[in-house]
Amino acid sequence: MIVIAAIVIGALLGWRRAAALGGNRRDRAQYAAAFALAFAVIGLFATVIVDRMV
Repeated sequence: MIVIAAIVIGALLGWRRAAALGGNRRDRAQYAAAFALAFAVIGLFATVIVDRMV
C-alpha cells in the first residue's frame, strides 16, 4: 500500500517539477517516471521497515 501511494506521489511531483522547469510533455513524462521509480524504492524500504516493526 505504501509503495502504490509513493508511486503516485512521485509521479505527480515529477510532473510538476518538469512543468516548473518548462519541459514539454515528453520531459514531464520522463520526470514523472523517474520520480515514481525513486519513490517506489523508498516506499519499498518503508514497507519493509514497518513490516519488521509490527
